[in-house]
Amino acid sequence: MAEAAIKDVQTGPTRHFLTFRLDDRLYALSADDVAEVIRIPTVARLPQSPKALMGLANLRGAILPVASGRSLLGQKEVSHSETGRAIVMQGISPVALAVDSVSELVAFADAHIETRKAELAALPGEILAGAFQLAKDGLVIKLLDIKALLSTAFVASERPPRLHKQGAVAPLTEDAAPSAETKLVAFAVAGQDYALPLAIVEEIVAAPALLASLPHAEALVLGITSLRDRLLPLLSLRGLLGFGVNPEPQKEKVVVATVQGSLVGLVVDEMRAIFSADQNRIDPLPDVLAARSGGESRVSAIYRGGSERGLVSILAADQIFGDDVMQRLTAVRSGQNVERDISAKSETRQYLVFRLGEEEFGLPISGVEEVARIPDQIARMPNTPKFLEGVVNLRGEVIPVVDQRKRFDMPASPNLLSRRLIIARSERHIAGLIVDSVSEVLRVEVDDIDAAPDLTGEATKLVTGVVNLESQKRIVLLLDPGELLTRAERGLLDNFSNKQPPAKRSRA
Repeated sequence: MAEAAIKDVQTGPTRHFLTFRLDDRLYALSADDVAEVIRIPTVARLPQSPKALMGLANLRGAILPVASGRSLLGQKEVSHSETGRAIVMQGISPVALAVDSVSELVAFADAHIETRKAELAALPGEILAGAFQLAKDGLVIKLLDIKALLSTAFVASERPPRLHKQGAVAPLTEDAAPSAETKLVAFAVAGQDYALPLAIVEEIVAAPALLASLPHAEALVLGITSLRDRLLPLLSLRGLLGFGVNPEPQKEKVVVATVQGSLVGLVVDEMRAIFSADQNRIDPLPDVLAARSGGESRVSAIYRGGSERGLVSILAADQIFGDDVMQRLTAVRSGQNVERDISAKSETRQYLVFRLGEEEFGLPISGVEEVARIPDQIARMPNTPKFLEGVVNLRGEVIPVVDQRKRFDMPASPNLLSRRLIIARSERHIAGLIVDSVSEVLRVEVDDIDAAPDLTGEATKLVTGVVNLESQKRIVLLLDPGELLTRAERGLLDNFSNKQPPAKRSRA
C-alpha cells in the first residue's frame, strides 16, 4: 500500500478504506478485503469467459484471475494507462480488480457511513455497501459491495473435479487411436523429414540460448542445459546424420527423448507434425542403405506418406548414438543427484501446445491424432455455424474442421503460413482444429497443474487446468477436447452421413 497515503477523516471508532477511480467516479473498498495493490499484470485471456474477466495472471507463482472494474460496473472499457492498478483482494480464491487509478487510504468513522439504500443513489451497475463524504473537499465516495458484484458477474457453475495427484478429469487414452497405427513425431533436418516414435518423446521445446559446454566434446555434442531441475545433454541431429551447420538456427527445436535409458535433447531444424502412421505404409530400410555407415544407418524404416506428407525417415532410437557418446550421456545422468531422479519419476502428463493470438493452449497428447498443414480443399457443409469450415477426408474418415479463432470470436489471423490443423479425438468425435501455430510438446507434473479459477464461468468446462511456467513468464491453458465442439456441432456430427458428401470448395 505504499502508493496510498493514509488520511484520518473522522474521530472515534474507524475503519480503513482504499479509494480508487473508475472513469470519473470515486469508489472505496474495505482495507480488510485488500491484500495488496500492484500494476495491472499481463494476462492470459480465457476463451468464452465472462466479459468482466480480463484473464489470468501470474502473481509470484500463483494463478490470479483479473477482473475489470469498468466492466463490472457497466462502464466503457479503455486501454489502461500508467496510472492503472490492480487491487488484489483477500480470500480463499483471490481475485484482482483492475481500476483506473488508486487514490488514497482513508480512515472513516462507522457512524458517518451512510448505509440506507434509499440514500445511496446507486447508478446502473453499482452494488453499494455504503457511502461517505470527505469533509475536506466534499467528495462523495461510494463503498462497493465487491462480493456481490463478483457474484453477479461470475455466476457459479458446476465445476469439474479439482486436479490432484491421482489425476484430473480423465484424459483421453491411446485406446481411442486405431491399433494398426503408430504415433510419430516428425521434424525437419537439412530439408528432409525424420521422425521418432511418440512413445519415447518426452516433450518438444525451444532451443535454449545459453548452454554449458562439455570439455573435449565432439561437434555433435552441443552442451548441457537445465530442464525442470534436470541436466539435459543437447546433441545436434544434423551432426549425427552427417549434415553441415544449420543456416537458420532461429527455428530450431529440442526434441527431448529417452534413448537407451538416458534423457537427451536432440536439436532439430524445425518441428513438422505429430501424426498417426498406418503400419502398412511403413517399410524397412533397403539393405543397400542399412549397410552403410553414414546417417542412413540411423534410419530404421521409411514411412510412405503419399501426397499429403511425402517420405519420412523413421530413426532407430537404439542406433542414434555410438558407444562413446552413450558413455558420456551415462556419466551426465549419473552425476544428477537422487532428488532429481525421484522428481523425474513423479506422475506427469504430455500436452501439445498451440497458439491463438498471444495466448497459449494445451491439448492432452493422448487426444491428438496428428498435426498437419491445412489442406487446400475443404468440403463446405450448408446451414452450419460460421466457425465450422467444413469437412475433410482423412484416410477414409470424414472429419469436421473448426476454425478456433472464429470459435472463440477472435479476428482472422494475420499470418496464414504458420497455421496448422490439429486432429483431435474425444470419446465420441474427431475434429480438425485450425490454430495459429503449434509450438511444442510439454511434459508437466500433475502437481504443477492448477485448476481453472472459480471466476471463469462456462470456460471452466473448456479449460480443465492451468500450467504456470513462471520462469518463462508463460501461462498455458489446458483444454478439454470434448468441449471444443458445442452441443449443436456434436449433434450435427452424430447425424452426419458419409454417404452424402457435400460439394468441395477451395480454401481461401
